[in-house]
Amino acid sequence: MKKLIILFLLLSMSSTCLFAQTNTFKLEKRTTFFPGDKNLAQENIKWSYLTVPENWDKPTGKTIKIAVAVLKSTSKNTNSNPVVYIDGGPGSGGVAGIWPWLVHPLRKNSDIVLFDVRGTGNSLPKFCPDLGKTFLEILAKNQNSTQDEQQKTIASIACKQDLLNRGIDINAYNSKSIVKDLNALKIALKYDKWNVYAVSYGTYTAQVYANDFPQDIKSLILDSSISDIAQYYNYNTENYMNSLKKVFSACENDPNCNKQYPNLENTYFKTIEKLAKNPITVKVDNKIIPSGKFTYNAEDFKIAIQQSLYQKKLIEVIPLLITEFNKENKSTLSSLVAAFSGALGLDYGQYYCVSCNEAVPNNSVSEFNKDALDYKKLKGGLSFYKSDFVVCNKWNLGANKRLAVNDLSNLSALTAPVLVFAGNFDPITPASNGKITAARFKNGFLVNAPVSGHTPAFSKLGVQIAAEFVKNPNQRPDTKELESDNKVHFVTDVKINAGVSSFAKSLNEFNLLFFGPLFTALIILLISIFFFGYELIVKTKDKKQNKFLKYLIIITSLLSFFTIIGFILAVNTTAQDNFYILAFGIFNQFNYLFITQWVFILFTILSILYFILKIQTISNKSVNATILFSLLVVGIYFEYWGFLF
Repeated sequence: MKKLIILFLLLSMSSTCLFAQTNTFKLEKRTTFFPGDKNLAQENIKWSYLTVPENWDKPTGKTIKIAVAVLKSTSKNTNSNPVVYIDGGPGSGGVAGIWPWLVHPLRKNSDIVLFDVRGTGNSLPKFCPDLGKTFLEILAKNQNSTQDEQQKTIASIACKQDLLNRGIDINAYNSKSIVKDLNALKIALKYDKWNVYAVSYGTYTAQVYANDFPQDIKSLILDSSISDIAQYYNYNTENYMNSLKKVFSACENDPNCNKQYPNLENTYFKTIEKLAKNPITVKVDNKIIPSGKFTYNAEDFKIAIQQSLYQKKLIEVIPLLITEFNKENKSTLSSLVAAFSGALGLDYGQYYCVSCNEAVPNNSVSEFNKDALDYKKLKGGLSFYKSDFVVCNKWNLGANKRLAVNDLSNLSALTAPVLVFAGNFDPITPASNGKITAARFKNGFLVNAPVSGHTPAFSKLGVQIAAEFVKNPNQRPDTKELESDNKVHFVTDVKINAGVSSFAKSLNEFNLLFFGPLFTALIILLISIFFFGYELIVKTKDKKQNKFLKYLIIITSLLSFFTIIGFILAVNTTAQDNFYILAFGIFNQFNYLFITQWVFILFTILSILYFILKIQTISNKSVNATILFSLLVVGIYFEYWGFLF
């Protein structure tokens, strides 16, 4: 009887605790975060906000809202086998990247839960979503790294002050708080356990989650893992250079690459020297940089190459990228600025809340500098990362003590299976991290991706491996095909032309208003081909001047169609092989299109001149003038895209 009473009391206490806990958070349905997107409207997605305490130590205090999107499984299986995705950064939300998940193999058997980490994306309050744009404008200036750091710090502290003015507790935005949000979300969605899928910095948060809430974890996928937060910055230069040296070595051992890009390593360091003395200023779209200019210095070049090591397809163009920087090809380098803006798409308010709380204070700027000294030709480590020490020094003013590293001691006891992905060329979370991380767990599986950079689990083979693992987590997935792909297919045969990038952008952003005049001109030219062709066959007694002009117009019109269709096919073929090549040009096999284009221009000029010289004897002057104007319109588009000059 006594035991029954004790059991009853324990059950009463546990239910009271559970009730108290669920009162601290609430899940509320809402409409889509993407209003007007018809494709998403057709998907089975549950949109919601999770209201949680801003500071979990003050459960009755101020609350915040976490944006959530649950992509329901496409199967009719009643077991949802949910997967929750933790994005990296820090400062990156998961909801904005929803599109690849719509068709991800995981969705066949699992609900996929995306959420915007507190302080990012659609979560409320919003922090400083435009701070990345300010950083891009700072990088665009022709100034040294010290000036960049000073201005970056001023902008960051202004962000911090804005957060404080809005009453935001910046100390409550870190991995410890995020994992409590995750636990609350799991309960609110009525899942017993779920599969946790994390990438990059999110892998650190995921490890904190698995340590603090092991009962929540069915399986764990860690893609490009952080094995030791206390070394995240200290070996930044070594990690970068080790990855870059692998590119130099792979290119040297590839006959085609070595032939087109001989002495690539030497070219890289010479480019640093050149840019340190003479930075390159290029024109860019005012929508990207208000000033319309971006100046590449040595630091910009180094971070551009470092970011290129993140993706497999970008790794393939690194020799070409280094060469174009060395040649100071302004037209090509101009198109790369958009990539910089993409790399700065994080919410840097949240980035510094997290980084200055748990990463930077546990690293050392002296260790960072010591590491960089081992690479004298590099002329210093990557200032883009070093500046975080400067920013966090100001950000943490008043915090006199060194913040403790989050306890991960319980991970060794975790029984849930763990799959760790590691990319051989990863410059920020090196392949060696994967081995250390996998060894931390009882049931850890390591997957090495020999020709990948950062986040190899998002590769074509990687998504299949992840899906197979979640389906059967206690069985090591088949990784032979991924691990046997060990040759980098460097891009070596490209016709450089800045117009290709502009043309491809126009096609991708298709705007009917923009293309309207071109379509009108092409329709007129198409009609003229058939109409004049018919007249040349039927009207055998037509004037020689009329006949000759008609022949000119037919030939020139055919050239316009051949060239435009040819460029569309060339862009499509090139993009299917490697989308990033389009920033430089197209495959050399399509070089004839540039010749055809100039033949078209020559025939257009010849047709117009002939019309002007013979205008007194030409019939249907207004019709011919309209057709010739249409040819001129096509030529104007070629010039606008930059194909000509």
